[in-house]
Order: sequence, then C-alpha cells, then structure tokens
Amino acid sequence: MGAESGVHVGGDAYGGVRLAQRRARRSRAGARGVMVTGALSTMVLAGSGVLWFLSTYATSQIRSVNAGTAGSDARGAMNILLVGVDKRDDLTRQEQNRLHLGREVGQRSDTMMVIHLSEDHEKITVVSLPRDSWVNIPGKGTHKINSAYSLGGAQLAVRTVREATGLTINHYVEVNVLGFIKVVDALGGISVCTPVAIDDQHTKFKLQPGTYELDGVKALFYARTRATARSDLDRIDRQQQVISALLHRALSGGTLANPAKLTGLVGSTLKTLTVDDALAKDMLGLANQLKDVSTDDVAFTTVPLADVDYRAPTGESAVLWDKAAARDLFRRIGDDEPLVKPAVTKTAIPAPSSTPPTSPSPDPAATSGAKELTVPPERIAVRVVNGTAITGLGARTKADLLRMGFQVPSAPGDTATRNYTDPVVRYPAGREESARTVAAAIPGAELREADVAGVEVIVGSKYSGVRKVTVKDTAASPSTSPSASGSPVARTATQNICKK
Repeated sequence: MGAESGVHVGGDAYGGVRLAQRRARRSRAGARGVMVTGALSTMVLAGSGVLWFLSTYATSQIRSVNAGTAGSDARGAMNILLVGVDKRDDLTRQEQNRLHLGREVGQRSDTMMVIHLSEDHEKITVVSLPRDSWVNIPGKGTHKINSAYSLGGAQLAVRTVREATGLTINHYVEVNVLGFIKVVDALGGISVCTPVAIDDQHTKFKLQPGTYELDGVKALFYARTRATARSDLDRIDRQQQVISALLHRALSGGTLANPAKLTGLVGSTLKTLTVDDALAKDMLGLANQLKDVSTDDVAFTTVPLADVDYRAPTGESAVLWDKAAARDLFRRIGDDEPLVKPAVTKTAIPAPSSTPPTSPSPDPAATSGAKELTVPPERIAVRVVNGTAITGLGARTKADLLRMGFQVPSAPGDTATRNYTDPVVRYPAGREESARTVAAAIPGAELREADVAGVEVIVGSKYSGVRKVTVKDTAASPSTSPSASGSPVARTATQNICKK
C-alpha cells in the first residue's frame, strides 16, 4: 500500500511516538483485513483508531447465527460459505419502488460462493455456485441450490454446499444484499465495464458496452440484472468483476488513510454481515491475518457446468454441474492448490525517489521465464511522464504506447528532475500484473511499486520505443448464448478490474 499503508513509521528517542503509531498501524492493518473480508462478503450479492476499539466495534455490529459450521484453527486453510440474502422487510415502500424489488417480505438466498483461504492465508479463491444449480438438498430432495436457505436457513445451506462440493465448511457469512448500496457509496462508487449491452426492462437499467462509474444503487442493478444472453452466468461474471472493483477501490483508493472514509466503510460493511458464532468472536482476528492480501492474490472461478439449459422434473429451468470437472475443482481446493499461476513474488520494492536509476535493470520480458503476462494492453491505462530534457519525448512515448494498444488518456507530464536514463514503470499496490505488461513492452524498464494513482511510465534518455507483447488472457470471451464449461477458468481480481 506504499505510504498509505502506514508501514514506514518513525519514533522519537524516548519511544512515545512509536507506541501511538504502532497502535495506529496495527489498527489500520486490522481494518484493511476487514475491508478484504467485508468487500468479498458484501459483494456476494451481487480514522484509523486503535485496535481494541475496532475489535469492540466489530463485535457489537456483527450479527451471529448457529450455522452448523466446523470452525477452524486460528491458522490453516479454511472454507467460508458466503450467502447473499435478499431481505426487504425493513424497507419503506418508497425504497422498494426505487430499487424495483417488489414488496414481498421474508428472505431469499440470491447468491452463493465458497471462499477458500490458503493455509498461509496469503491467497484467496472464490468459487461461484450458480443459483440455479440442480442439487440434492438434504432431507428435501433435489432443488435449485438457492432453495436450501429458504427451506432451512443457514444450517441447511451449509449442509447442502458441504454435500455438493465435498468440502468442509469452516465458517459462514451471510450478507444483506441491500447493505451493498451503502458499502459502494462509502467507497465513492466503483468502476465497471460491460462487453455487451444491458437493457433491463424491470429496473429500467440500461448500459451500452463500455466502462462506467456507478454509485451504490446502479452498482446493485449491474450486479443483479440477468438481462443479457447468458442470464445468471453473465451475472456471475459481473458480480466477480464488482467484487474486484470493490477490493481495488478499498485497498488503493486512499480509504485506509482517510479516517472519515475508513469509519464509514467499516460501519457500512459490518452492518451488512451475519456470521457463524465462532467467527463473530474473532472476525477482526481473521481479518488481520488478511492484511497483506492484494488483488493479485484473489482468484475467481465458477463451478464447471455440463448443461446450462436443463429442464428439471418440476418443469423449472436449471443448470447441471459437470460432475467430473467439479469434483476435480473441489479436490484442488481441498488440497490447497492455487487455480492461478503465482504473480510477482512479494518482495520489498524500494520507494520512488527523485534520484533516477543509475544502472539498467533486466528486461522483465526476458527474465520472466515461464511466467506469462495476464493483462492485455487494451485493458491498461497508462500515464506518461518525461524524465529527460528531450523535448517531445513524452509525446512520442504516448504515441508508441497507443500504437501497441495501451490506453493513454491524458497528456504527458514532466518529472521534477530531468535526468532519468532508464525507463521506470511505477504502479500502486494491486496493479502488479498490469505493470508487468507495460514493463515487458518497454525494453530496459524497471518496475517500482509507488504511491501513485495508476500505472505510470517515466521515460528516460535510453528509451528505445515500445514493442508488442504476447499476453495469455485466461478469460473466456463473452458469449452470445449460454454454453457449458468443461473445466474451470480462473481469473485474479487484478485481471477483473476495469482499466480506464
């Protein structure tokens, strides 16, 4: 998180400053973990204080339920079932009309995901379970998987997912879909991008293909609509995209360094959650263990499907899992195997300074070995800064980047010092994968994590142009009609983030 994370702090010779700052740092780390856990949780649908205060506040805000979960040790791999619940009982008629939700009372399970935390708690895998999955619900026969919650609450939902996946469910998190609006608004909105047009006649929500900034209400419509060709499968893709956008905005948008934003976001997040009894007692403890997770460390996938147009004996339209592929997916998760190849290894990267690099760095493309680039140029927005006294070099670099497919929306700027030699690619936390693509395209470029708003290229006197890069994009291209998937396709949150 660079300067915003509060990692680099000082202290006076007597230790007074150190104590206060250490508490603030621990608190912010805990809050950062809450953002990771909370952002994942609240998006299933779809300041800094001291640590003891946040812990007490978290315990007082989160509701708990006996979900029949297995519990877990403080460390070690674990699986969390997240259930998005559509609750309308406490809405006014005006709110119901505004959100086009109808006036039915009660609660319905709208979305289900299994979140797997790796044994070292440094990686997170999110598996979406399509709401129309035709599965056995213990004691109730075969139904759509989202019926489990309405038929037997949290306990039956946990039992159903445990039986269907073969995974031990250690914890349970239930999210109020309507609370999602407040979370998005507390972050100042999110950026989303749709490859296809959306025209939802029910909510009157319309978008043409492109990238948009959405507030909480519009983000809810975007995450919930099924008004595209692939219906619920497209919706799953959008929900995973929105989770990624929430994580990115929370972790790199200055939220953790802004007391007002932090307080609003923590409050909004916690109020949307109901968790199992064990997790309620140590929510902040778990969250604190996730403090170093970035968007590169969160992978998304969906259960492989064999039939997306299954007609159930009841006449309902449902989907059937590809049993062999699903069994292999959950085996890999149970064995703690990552679904996405590791990205850049987390190492300490020197903070940027006004002193230009004095020696060339190896070309990332030449030294990356088998590590493939994952974010294509057309999804990356770059800011160009001229670090030399060569007139027009910034403009030439911008033109070169544009020719190779990168987005360069703003005019080039200039550095304070004008004696850079080697090109430098700077990037904020969570944008490593995008920065690797940019660095691979610029010979001799050095990668640096920095406190910047987006990916930035500082042009040096040794700049020699931009070359074409080869990117293996593991995302499935948007379909115009539903289709089965024989094997899971996984993407990181970084890959899901919309690039302006």
